[in-house]
Amino acid sequence: MQGSPFQGFEFEACMAMKAKKINKMLDEAIPLQHPLKLNEAMRYSLLAGGKRVRPILCIASCELVAGDESLAMPIACAIEMIRTASLIHDDLPCMDNDDLRRGKPTNHKVFGESTAVLAGDALLSLAFEYIACNTNNVSPYHLVRVFAELSSAIGSKGLVAGQIMDIESEGKVVSLKELEYIHVHKTAKLLEACVVCGVIIGGGNDNDIEKVRIYARCIGLLFQVVDDILDVTKSSMELGKTAGKDLVSNKATYPKVMGIDEAKNFAYHLMNQAVQQLACFDTAKAAPLYHLAYYIANRQN
Repeated sequence: MQGSPFQGFEFEACMAMKAKKINKMLDEAIPLQHPLKLNEAMRYSLLAGGKRVRPILCIASCELVAGDESLAMPIACAIEMIRTASLIHDDLPCMDNDDLRRGKPTNHKVFGESTAVLAGDALLSLAFEYIACNTNNVSPYHLVRVFAELSSAIGSKGLVAGQIMDIESEGKVVSLKELEYIHVHKTAKLLEACVVCGVIIGGGNDNDIEKVRIYARCIGLLFQVVDDILDVTKSSMELGKTAGKDLVSNKATYPKVMGIDEAKNFAYHLMNQAVQQLACFDTAKAAPLYHLAYYIANRQN
Protein backbone atom coordinates (compact mmCIF):
# COMPACT_ATOMS: atom_id res chain seq x y z
CA MET A 1 0.00 0.00 0.00
CA GLN A 2 1.11 3.53 -0.61
CA GLY A 3 1.90 5.95 2.19
CA SER A 4 -0.40 8.75 3.25
CA PRO A 5 -0.31 11.97 1.19
CA PHE A 6 -0.55 14.14 4.34
CA GLN A 7 2.71 13.47 6.13
CA GLY A 8 2.42 16.62 8.25
CA PHE A 9 -0.87 15.58 9.82
CA GLU A 10 -0.43 13.96 13.25
CA PHE A 11 -2.83 11.12 12.60
CA GLU A 12 -1.90 8.85 15.50
CA ALA A 13 -2.05 11.72 17.99
CA CYS A 14 -5.42 12.78 16.61
CA MET A 15 -6.76 9.22 16.83
CA ALA A 16 -5.50 8.81 20.39
CA MET A 17 -6.98 12.13 21.53
CA LYS A 18 -10.42 11.41 20.07
CA ALA A 19 -10.37 7.81 21.32
CA LYS A 20 -9.59 9.05 24.84
CA LYS A 21 -12.64 11.35 24.78
CA ILE A 22 -14.84 8.58 23.40
CA ASN A 23 -13.63 6.08 26.03
CA LYS A 24 -14.36 8.56 28.83
CA MET A 25 -17.92 9.09 27.60
CA LEU A 26 -18.50 5.37 27.15
CA ASP A 27 -17.23 4.68 30.66
CA GLU A 28 -19.65 7.26 32.08
CA ALA A 29 -22.55 5.97 29.96
CA ILE A 30 -22.81 2.63 31.79
CA PRO A 31 -22.29 2.91 35.54
CA LEU A 32 -21.97 -0.21 37.67
CA GLN A 33 -25.50 -0.42 39.01
CA HIS A 34 -28.31 -2.93 39.47
CA PRO A 35 -28.57 -5.39 37.77
CA LEU A 36 -24.85 -5.63 38.33
CA LYS A 37 -24.08 -8.68 36.15
CA LEU A 38 -25.76 -7.14 33.12
CA ASN A 39 -23.93 -3.84 33.47
CA GLU A 40 -20.63 -5.61 34.08
CA ALA A 41 -21.13 -7.62 30.89
CA MET A 42 -21.98 -4.48 28.90
CA ARG A 43 -18.93 -2.65 30.23
CA TYR A 44 -16.65 -5.66 29.73
CA SER A 45 -17.05 -5.63 25.95
CA LEU A 46 -17.66 -1.92 25.43
CA LEU A 47 -14.52 -0.92 27.34
CA ALA A 48 -12.31 -3.79 26.14
CA GLY A 49 -10.20 -1.50 24.00
CA GLY A 50 -10.23 -1.31 20.24
CA LYS A 51 -9.23 1.54 17.98
CA ARG A 52 -12.62 3.30 17.94
CA VAL A 53 -12.41 3.64 14.15
CA ARG A 54 -16.17 3.92 13.67
CA PRO A 55 -16.86 6.71 16.17
CA ILE A 56 -13.77 8.57 14.94
CA LEU A 57 -15.11 8.27 11.39
CA CYS A 58 -18.36 9.84 12.55
CA ILE A 59 -16.59 12.77 14.22
CA ALA A 60 -14.20 13.29 11.30
CA SER A 61 -17.12 13.37 8.87
CA CYS A 62 -18.92 15.98 10.97
CA GLU A 63 -15.76 18.11 11.01
CA LEU A 64 -15.33 17.55 7.24
CA VAL A 65 -18.38 19.78 6.63
CA ALA A 66 -17.33 22.29 9.33
CA GLY A 67 -19.46 20.79 12.11
CA ASP A 68 -18.22 20.79 15.70
CA GLU A 69 -16.98 17.59 17.37
CA SER A 70 -19.42 18.06 20.25
CA LEU A 71 -22.40 17.68 17.89
CA ALA A 72 -21.26 14.24 16.72
CA MET A 73 -19.91 12.82 19.98
CA PRO A 74 -23.18 11.28 21.27
CA ILE A 75 -23.78 9.59 17.92
CA ALA A 76 -20.16 8.46 17.77
CA CYS A 77 -20.49 6.80 21.20
CA ALA A 78 -23.81 5.23 20.21
CA ILE A 79 -22.21 3.74 17.12
CA GLU A 80 -19.55 2.09 19.29
CA MET A 81 -22.33 0.63 21.46
CA ILE A 82 -24.02 -0.76 18.34
CA ARG A 83 -20.75 -2.15 17.04
CA THR A 84 -20.00 -3.80 20.38
CA ALA A 85 -23.49 -5.32 20.54
CA SER A 86 -22.96 -6.82 17.10
CA LEU A 87 -19.60 -8.30 18.15
CA ILE A 88 -21.05 -9.87 21.31
CA HIS A 89 -23.75 -11.56 19.27
CA ASP A 90 -21.37 -12.43 16.42
CA ASP A 91 -19.10 -14.34 18.82
CA LEU A 92 -21.89 -16.52 20.24
CA PRO A 93 -21.77 -20.31 19.68
CA CYS A 94 -24.86 -20.12 17.45
CA MET A 95 -23.10 -17.58 15.20
CA ASP A 96 -19.30 -17.50 14.71
CA ASN A 97 -18.56 -19.40 17.95
CA ASP A 98 -15.44 -17.44 18.87
CA ASP A 99 -13.53 -17.59 22.15
CA LEU A 100 -11.32 -14.51 21.73
CA ARG A 101 -12.05 -10.85 20.99
CA ARG A 102 -9.62 -7.94 21.28
CA GLY A 103 -7.16 -10.24 23.01
CA LYS A 104 -9.64 -11.22 25.75
CA PRO A 105 -12.15 -14.05 26.25
CA THR A 106 -15.41 -13.26 24.47
CA ASN A 107 -18.41 -12.04 26.47
CA HIS A 108 -20.25 -15.35 26.60
CA LYS A 109 -17.09 -17.13 27.80
CA VAL A 110 -16.94 -14.80 30.81
CA PHE A 111 -20.62 -14.18 31.62
CA GLY A 112 -22.47 -17.05 29.92
CA GLU A 113 -24.53 -17.12 26.75
CA SER A 114 -27.79 -15.81 28.16
CA THR A 115 -26.13 -12.78 29.76
CA ALA A 116 -24.15 -12.10 26.56
CA VAL A 117 -27.35 -12.05 24.49
CA LEU A 118 -28.97 -9.65 26.94
CA ALA A 119 -25.87 -7.45 27.16
CA GLY A 120 -25.88 -7.09 23.38
CA ASP A 121 -29.61 -6.30 23.38
CA ALA A 122 -29.15 -3.72 26.13
CA LEU A 123 -26.27 -1.99 24.33
CA LEU A 124 -28.29 -1.77 21.15
CA SER A 125 -31.27 -0.12 22.83
CA LEU A 126 -29.02 2.13 24.94
CA ALA A 127 -27.39 3.47 21.76
CA PHE A 128 -30.60 5.10 20.53
CA GLU A 129 -31.53 6.33 24.00
CA TYR A 130 -28.05 7.83 24.35
CA ILE A 131 -28.41 9.85 21.13
CA ALA A 132 -31.87 11.09 22.11
CA CYS A 133 -30.84 12.15 25.61
CA ASN A 134 -27.39 13.61 24.92
CA THR A 135 -27.54 15.35 21.55
CA ASN A 136 -27.84 19.14 21.81
CA ASN A 137 -28.20 21.98 19.29
CA VAL A 138 -29.38 19.65 16.53
CA SER A 139 -32.79 19.99 14.87
CA PRO A 140 -35.41 17.23 15.24
CA TYR A 141 -35.34 16.81 11.45
CA HIS A 142 -31.64 16.00 11.44
CA LEU A 143 -31.98 13.67 14.43
CA VAL A 144 -34.77 11.73 12.70
CA ARG A 145 -32.52 11.35 9.65
CA VAL A 146 -29.77 10.00 11.91
CA PHE A 147 -32.13 7.48 13.54
CA ALA A 148 -33.35 6.34 10.11
CA GLU A 149 -29.80 5.93 8.79
CA LEU A 150 -28.59 3.99 11.82
CA SER A 151 -31.60 1.68 12.11
CA SER A 152 -31.45 0.88 8.39
CA ALA A 153 -27.71 0.12 8.61
CA ILE A 154 -28.08 -2.48 11.36
CA GLY A 155 -31.40 -4.14 10.49
CA SER A 156 -32.72 -6.48 7.81
CA LYS A 157 -31.44 -4.15 5.07
CA GLY A 158 -28.00 -3.88 6.61
CA LEU A 159 -25.83 -5.70 9.14
CA VAL A 160 -28.37 -8.44 9.96
CA ALA A 161 -28.87 -9.19 6.26
CA GLY A 162 -25.12 -9.59 5.85
CA GLN A 163 -24.89 -11.80 8.92
CA ILE A 164 -27.62 -14.20 7.82
CA MET A 165 -26.13 -14.51 4.34
CA ASP A 166 -22.69 -15.08 5.88
CA ILE A 167 -24.09 -17.95 7.96
CA GLU A 168 -25.98 -19.38 4.97
CA SER A 169 -22.83 -19.31 2.82
CA GLU A 170 -20.74 -21.53 5.11
CA GLY A 171 -19.50 -24.59 3.27
CA LYS A 172 -20.91 -23.39 -0.08
CA VAL A 173 -19.30 -22.11 -3.25
CA VAL A 174 -19.90 -18.35 -3.24
CA SER A 175 -19.47 -15.98 -6.17
CA LEU A 176 -17.62 -12.68 -5.88
CA LYS A 177 -20.95 -10.83 -6.23
CA GLU A 178 -22.48 -12.84 -3.37
CA LEU A 179 -19.39 -12.26 -1.22
CA GLU A 180 -19.60 -8.52 -1.86
CA TYR A 181 -23.28 -8.51 -0.83
CA ILE A 182 -22.36 -10.17 2.47
CA HIS A 183 -19.68 -7.66 3.36
CA VAL A 184 -21.38 -4.54 2.02
CA HIS A 185 -24.19 -5.35 4.44
CA LYS A 186 -22.30 -6.95 7.33
CA THR A 187 -19.43 -4.44 7.47
CA ALA A 188 -19.79 -1.49 5.09
CA LYS A 189 -23.36 -0.44 5.95
CA LEU A 190 -22.46 0.51 9.53
CA LEU A 191 -19.39 2.39 8.29
CA GLU A 192 -21.66 4.23 5.84
CA ALA A 193 -23.92 5.18 8.73
CA CYS A 194 -20.91 6.51 10.66
CA VAL A 195 -19.92 9.00 7.97
CA VAL A 196 -23.43 9.85 6.77
CA CYS A 197 -24.64 10.58 10.31
CA GLY A 198 -21.55 12.73 10.88
CA VAL A 199 -22.24 14.77 7.75
CA ILE A 200 -25.96 15.10 8.58
CA ILE A 201 -25.20 16.38 12.08
CA GLY A 202 -22.46 18.66 10.74
CA GLY A 203 -24.88 20.33 8.32
CA GLY A 204 -23.65 18.84 5.05
CA ASN A 205 -25.76 18.68 1.89
CA ASP A 206 -26.98 15.69 -0.12
CA ASN A 207 -23.96 15.80 -2.43
CA ASP A 208 -21.65 15.65 0.58
CA ILE A 209 -23.62 12.68 1.89
CA GLU A 210 -23.34 10.81 -1.41
CA LYS A 211 -19.57 11.36 -1.58
CA VAL A 212 -18.91 10.11 1.95
CA ARG A 213 -21.31 7.21 1.47
CA ILE A 214 -19.26 5.94 -1.48
CA TYR A 215 -16.07 6.56 0.52
CA ALA A 216 -17.42 4.46 3.40
CA ARG A 217 -18.68 1.71 1.09
CA CYS A 218 -15.14 1.40 -0.27
CA ILE A 219 -13.39 1.41 3.10
CA GLY A 220 -15.98 -1.01 4.46
CA LEU A 221 -15.12 -3.54 1.77
CA LEU A 222 -11.45 -2.64 2.20
CA PHE A 223 -11.70 -3.40 5.92
CA GLN A 224 -13.11 -6.84 5.17
CA VAL A 225 -10.62 -7.68 2.41
CA VAL A 226 -7.73 -6.76 4.71
CA ASP A 227 -9.38 -8.71 7.56
CA ASP A 228 -9.60 -11.81 5.35
CA ILE A 229 -5.96 -11.44 4.31
CA LEU A 230 -4.80 -11.04 7.91
CA ASP A 231 -6.83 -14.09 8.96
CA VAL A 232 -4.62 -16.30 6.80
CA THR A 233 -1.30 -14.47 7.26
CA LYS A 234 -1.20 -13.57 10.97
CA SER A 235 -1.27 -15.46 14.28
CA SER A 236 -3.96 -15.27 16.97
CA MET A 237 -1.51 -13.40 19.20
CA GLU A 238 -0.87 -10.80 16.49
CA LEU A 239 -4.57 -10.38 15.70
CA GLY A 240 -5.97 -10.42 19.25
CA LYS A 241 -8.61 -12.88 18.02
CA THR A 242 -8.64 -16.44 16.74
CA ALA A 243 -6.69 -16.68 13.49
CA GLY A 244 -7.71 -19.10 10.74
CA LYS A 245 -11.32 -19.28 11.91
CA ASP A 246 -12.73 -18.64 8.44
CA LEU A 247 -10.68 -21.49 6.99
CA VAL A 248 -11.79 -23.93 9.69
CA SER A 249 -15.48 -23.02 9.28
CA ASN A 250 -15.14 -23.12 5.47
CA LYS A 251 -16.38 -19.56 5.08
CA ALA A 252 -16.20 -17.59 1.85
CA THR A 253 -13.39 -15.02 2.00
CA TYR A 254 -11.71 -12.77 -0.54
CA PRO A 255 -8.44 -14.77 -0.58
CA LYS A 256 -10.47 -17.97 -1.03
CA VAL A 257 -12.58 -16.57 -3.89
CA MET A 258 -9.96 -14.37 -5.60
CA GLY A 259 -6.61 -15.69 -4.43
CA ILE A 260 -4.32 -13.83 -2.03
CA ASP A 261 -2.57 -11.69 -4.69
CA GLU A 262 -5.80 -10.58 -6.35
CA ALA A 263 -7.28 -9.83 -2.92
CA LYS A 264 -4.32 -7.53 -2.20
CA ASN A 265 -4.80 -5.80 -5.58
CA PHE A 266 -8.50 -5.37 -4.87
CA ALA A 267 -7.68 -3.78 -1.50
CA TYR A 268 -5.36 -1.31 -3.25
CA HIS A 269 -8.12 -0.45 -5.75
CA LEU A 270 -10.68 0.10 -2.98
CA MET A 271 -8.32 2.39 -1.06
CA ASN A 272 -7.74 4.56 -4.12
CA GLN A 273 -11.43 4.68 -4.96
CA ALA A 274 -12.22 5.75 -1.40
CA VAL A 275 -9.76 8.67 -1.28
CA GLN A 276 -10.94 9.90 -4.70
CA GLN A 277 -14.32 10.70 -3.12
CA LEU A 278 -12.64 13.23 -0.83
CA ALA A 279 -11.14 15.35 -3.62
CA CYS A 280 -13.98 17.90 -3.58
CA PHE A 281 -13.58 18.67 0.15
CA ASP A 282 -11.17 21.01 1.91
CA THR A 283 -7.92 19.02 2.11
CA ALA A 284 -7.15 19.99 5.71
CA LYS A 285 -10.61 18.96 6.90
CA ALA A 286 -10.45 15.76 4.83
CA ALA A 287 -7.02 14.74 6.17
CA PRO A 288 -8.36 12.45 8.96
CA LEU A 289 -10.52 10.56 6.45
CA TYR A 290 -7.62 10.19 4.04
CA HIS A 291 -5.49 8.83 6.87
CA LEU A 292 -8.22 6.46 8.05
CA ALA A 293 -8.42 4.92 4.58
CA TYR A 294 -4.64 4.39 4.51
CA TYR A 295 -4.71 3.14 8.09
CA ILE A 296 -7.37 0.51 7.29
CA ALA A 297 -5.46 -0.58 4.20
CA ASN A 298 -2.21 -1.00 6.10
CA ARG A 299 -3.40 -2.31 9.47
CA GLN A 300 -1.73 -5.41 10.87
CA ASN A 301 -4.43 -6.58 13.30
